[in-house]
Amino acid sequence: MDPIILASSSERRRELLALVGIPHEVVPSRIREGEVEAWREEELAVKLALFKARDVAVRYPDRWVLGADTEVWLEGRPLGKPRDPLEAMGMLEMLQGRVHEVVTGVSLVRLSKDVEKTIFVRTRVEMRSLSRREMEWYVSTGEPLGKAGGYAIQGKGCVLIKAIEGSYTNVVGLPMAEVVELLREAGAWSI
Repeated sequence: MDPIILASSSERRRELLALVGIPHEVVPSRIREGEVEAWREEELAVKLALFKARDVAVRYPDRWVLGADTEVWLEGRPLGKPRDPLEAMGMLEMLQGRVHEVVTGVSLVRLSKDVEKTIFVRTRVEMRSLSRREMEWYVSTGEPLGKAGGYAIQGKGCVLIKAIEGSYTNVVGLPMAEVVELLREAGAWSI
């Protein structure tokens, strides 16, 4: 079988696929995330995952293409990825001491077989109360930039998180138990 094409430049997603031995190549999609709107958390993540997978699948119609999108939601509002340290600080101020949701949409597409499968996974995350100094320290590491919600649970941001309910790998960016099941059901890969 040909390696799966990952329609994402996310280092975390590549690491997770490699961790379990899923052969893959990276071909980032050209979809601009800010241009897609949705009313519900799962709808936005699934739409973006599907659009990303379709964008790459058009170029590789005979290959399995995996698209994913992870969104952080607080009280019905998507937080996105901070563009600068000031925005990262604002996100941490909103999230600290509260529970939020991380929703990842995953899409598997193979145009030559007319297959499009999508799923979403939701994880509840509780961030502990943080002092101003802790938030400033974390922002100064540069880690929050480009991360949904302004933190990385698999990195230095692990010290910010008090509890999670659901998939840890979903918070990292790819819910692996569900991805493996999706690939197995489609006949794209199995252990």
